[in-house]
Amino acid sequence: MDIALLIKAVIMGIVEGLTEFLPISSTGHLILAGALLGFDDDKAKVFDIAIQTGAIFAVILVYWQKIRSTLIALPHEKQAQQFALNVLVAFLPAVVLGLLFGKAIKAHLFTPVVVASAFIIGGFIILWAEKRQQRNPAVIRIHNVESMTTMDALKVGLVQCLAMIPGTSRSGSTIIGGMLLGLSRKAATDFSFYLAIPTLIGAGVYSLYKERALLSMSDLPLFGVGLLFSFLSAWLCIRWLLRYIASHDFVPFAWYRIAFGIVVLATDWSGLVVWAA
Repeated sequence: MDIALLIKAVIMGIVEGLTEFLPISSTGHLILAGALLGFDDDKAKVFDIAIQTGAIFAVILVYWQKIRSTLIALPHEKQAQQFALNVLVAFLPAVVLGLLFGKAIKAHLFTPVVVASAFIIGGFIILWAEKRQQRNPAVIRIHNVESMTTMDALKVGLVQCLAMIPGTSRSGSTIIGGMLLGLSRKAATDFSFYLAIPTLIGAGVYSLYKERALLSMSDLPLFGVGLLFSFLSAWLCIRWLLRYIASHDFVPFAWYRIAFGIVVLATDWSGLVVWAA
């Protein structure tokens, strides 16, 4: 295995883990990092999706107590059944729309300019959502995931589909969309983590199956390294984020998105950085 390729896998794994659960778009960062590293062919696109599974293992580890208790209570407790139903209902829109439009989106929207534009627009939406809750705390009607109805879950699931546009951010869509729908910052973040489990595992498995002709046993070290570093960096990021949201808002992430998006557009326009072939 090419050492330089393994180093690229390490970098991409770290980028994935650190950005997957923050409202800054892991896909967007992977596209830009891949363009800079020259790691952006068809196999690299499969790699980007597959290593999300490593980040999901980190979610399962951090939330294991809740997941375990829900599974145990599922046959006989209504609250556990409602929670599981909510996750399933929120997951389904991404399945349907992903199957219908996924191929077209990958063909036409996975470009640095689209990513940068989505970064900037998403940043302003985060600023709006945070200011809305600060000015009128009464808009918060759901303070924990157990209080969500099936309709609440469906709405969050539909909002998550906006993340099909690269640069939008899956976690950003679910967290900020959840806040706009009346969830507290903590409830929206928690539900985003739970919803990520079926969404990202499903996307990873489907992508590996669909593009299996591109892969061989010799790719195992590459994917294994990416998964490992994705898991480790995501585990650190999740633990930090849960502490952060206890006393902070998402405004710094909004300004980061706007500034980073402007830098990408400016360097692309000037030719200073060739973000994509």
